[in-house]
Amino acid sequence: MNELRDKPAGTIRITAGDHVSESILEPAVARLLRDYPDIRVEISVNLSFVDIVAERFDGGIRLGETVAQDMVAVRIGPDMRMAAVGAPSYFANRKLPRTPHDLAEHNCINLRFPTLGGLYAWEFEKGGRALNVRVEGQLIVNDPSLARQAAVDGLGIAYLPEDFLKPDMDAGRLTRVLGDWSPTFPGYYLYYPSRRQQSPAFALLIDALRYRD
Repeated sequence: MNELRDKPAGTIRITAGDHVSESILEPAVARLLRDYPDIRVEISVNLSFVDIVAERFDGGIRLGETVAQDMVAVRIGPDMRMAAVGAPSYFANRKLPRTPHDLAEHNCINLRFPTLGGLYAWEFEKGGRALNVRVEGQLIVNDPSLARQAAVDGLGIAYLPEDFLKPDMDAGRLTRVLGDWSPTFPGYYLYYPSRRQQSPAFALLIDALRYRD
């Protein structure tokens, strides 16, 4: 029995969005699976807010501000910022936007999230003044990776998480604008029902994901 307790086993089911799955969840899972060969992990990538109790997931990952209050929440990433970006080719014959209101003169790449039931309103803040902007453009997508690629291809301005865009900004494929209008906000959290008993395998995943400054 002692030997079995030293070898956690079983399947863990997690639902999360694509960005956090690639940047935080999969690297942590890779380390865990190498150390514990009897653990299996199922990652369900979904942009919708899934009822983890009804769908029998062990846990889910969301931005901190969207986690329900009756859930246990464990911080797994740093605070985040959004970034408005466009390709140098897009800005070649256009004025750079200086305030969010200037976006009305630009072709913006809209995101439609099933959790919102409509198009995402771009959220800005400066000097304590919050501003939500409904942008217009030729392209609407429901996948952040498509929005990023469309921006790289010069189709307009996209508004996405800063770390998601960093490789393209560093390489000069994307130019950031309105940087002083993008505040930080709570990053990703793993959440799970407080009334559900944790398995040893899930406890190990929590520890592997826990954010440490």
